[in-house]
Amino acid sequence: MTPPASPPTTPSGRTRLTGLVTACVLALALLVTASALTALTQRPDGASAAVRPPAAPQRHWVNTWTAMPQLTEPGNLPPAPFTGDDAVLVDTTLRQTLRVSTGGHRMRLRFSNAFGDTPLPLTAVTVALPLHGEAGVSAVEPRTTRRVTFSGRASTTVPAGAQVVSDPLDLELRPASNLTVTAYLADGQRSLALTSHPGSRTTSYLVHGDHTRDTDLPGATPVDHWYLISDVEVQADASTEAVAVVGDSLTDGRGSTTNANNRWPDQLYDRLRSRPATAHVAVLNQAAGGNRVLQDGLGPNVLARLDRDVLARSGVAWLIVFEGVNDIGTADATPAAQRRVTEDLIAAYRQIVVRAHAQGIRVHGATLLPFGGNTSYDDPAGEREKSRQAVNAWIRTHGHFDAVIDFDRAVRDPAQPDRLRPALHDGDWLHLNPEGYRMLADAVPAGLFRRS
Repeated sequence: MTPPASPPTTPSGRTRLTGLVTACVLALALLVTASALTALTQRPDGASAAVRPPAAPQRHWVNTWTAMPQLTEPGNLPPAPFTGDDAVLVDTTLRQTLRVSTGGHRMRLRFSNAFGDTPLPLTAVTVALPLHGEAGVSAVEPRTTRRVTFSGRASTTVPAGAQVVSDPLDLELRPASNLTVTAYLADGQRSLALTSHPGSRTTSYLVHGDHTRDTDLPGATPVDHWYLISDVEVQADASTEAVAVVGDSLTDGRGSTTNANNRWPDQLYDRLRSRPATAHVAVLNQAAGGNRVLQDGLGPNVLARLDRDVLARSGVAWLIVFEGVNDIGTADATPAAQRRVTEDLIAAYRQIVVRAHAQGIRVHGATLLPFGGNTSYDDPAGEREKSRQAVNAWIRTHGHFDAVIDFDRAVRDPAQPDRLRPALHDGDWLHLNPEGYRMLADAVPAGLFRRS
């Protein structure tokens, strides 16, 4: 059988075919050459070395501000008319200022309904820069207000016991600057189980109606508490990491100055950001007055809240544990009770280290401060002081924590080591004043926060 004849090829067809073949050959040659240049280069010694194209800078989310969520006690609920018989913050705008640690160009918020027993409906939320950059003010800088969205929507509802993360938004946040967060709740929360952080040491403002976009809130009611807001995160390069501090009222800042942000973690961050080697470290204050390691007090005990407040926070690389004095001070002042609380605290510290190490977090233990002269914790027989000394001796022993921060040595009275220096406490021989908190901040070795 005779095969079919090929179609005739005209001169112009031959030219087009030849051009197409030539183009394909050239393209293949260029591809091979480019691949070879990418894969190999010549080192000075004549050997070939692999070359990779420059990688894009890695960025991740890092917490830059936190407040430990708590169930609001009746005395810390918003004042009337913002709290009713069975609901709170109905038709209310809540404006709050927060001092971030590390800054960034892109941020997002987290709101917590951890202790709510009903859904928390957020009708509208905005962020802005506070007037003159100050903490605790009701006014914001004009033209800095940005609307916050949640999954692309202007409003959201946080289920009982849950939290919600906002969509990322562009806002220039400088390190150690203040941020204003304004939320409006049209329906309020239909319960008095409100999630908050009462020990804010920062003034917030309440007013009826939706004023989320107003530059000021004249006539608003001031309250020195934070409500609903639990976290601010920034998108930062891979070198930015956070140190979380687990503590009680000494870390929450009792005795510090309202709206001055001079708690010891604030002053520690000011030290770290002043040094190029540690300027990338965010400081997260996860403390609450009255908190304990072993038992619930004002807020859940540390063993119960460790996952929520530390292990689940974004970008945490280090943990400082500075807590236990309330466990000792509230246990009976008998040898048996104090021996038991000492043993239980040490066992709890071991648990904290194991759980944090499992997440790659280094744990630094801080020694407990003296409380001699305090009417609630000091006992005539000195049983609680014996417990404090035993716990501190264990903390100082090499190999238990990754490092030791000796706060006790920094602020105790050399003449009476069971007491604070008289010039450093706020009058109750337990809590410090701003100068005492500066001494704690200065006692933290900056070298603890360098990655090896």
